[in-house]
Amino acid sequence: MFPDDIDALARRVVEAAIARSLLIALAESCTGGLVAGALTAIPGSSAAVERGFVTYSNAAKSEMLGVPAGLIEAHGAVSEPVARAMAEGAVRRSAAAVSVAITGIAGPGGGSDGKPVGLVHFAASGPSGLIHAEHRFGDLGREAIRLEGVRVALRLLLDRIGA
Repeated sequence: MFPDDIDALARRVVEAAIARSLLIALAESCTGGLVAGALTAIPGSSAAVERGFVTYSNAAKSEMLGVPAGLIEAHGAVSEPVARAMAEGAVRRSAAAVSVAITGIAGPGGGSDGKPVGLVHFAASGPSGLIHAEHRFGDLGREAIRLEGVRVALRLLLDRIGA
């Protein structure tokens, strides 16, 4: 279903989380659940994946993850503060100790000079704290941007798990 490199990364995440007895929660916007899909494609992933939140709308980010509406209004949904709040909210609203959040502009439209198509903000939370990453993939096309987002998210999960 996913490219081989994503399958391999997902397998590493699941195995590392199980080895450390850590549960994972996912907060996805522009990837629309693809990270959850990659992880749950791995047999035995139910021992690692606690839940996923697909929060495509701003209202969903607020309602499901507790992201303050004022934060979204002030910085925009595609921003570092919102990604961080999404990752923190995923942990707070689940039984997970590790999370990753993704919010970005996959295109083909929706970009601007300040926030172009291909801009994706990530945040990941775990026992070693909260980190942020910003990637500007460029206008690679919607599918490619989303798959690159999955790759980055899985690597960030590995980092937060301590693998």
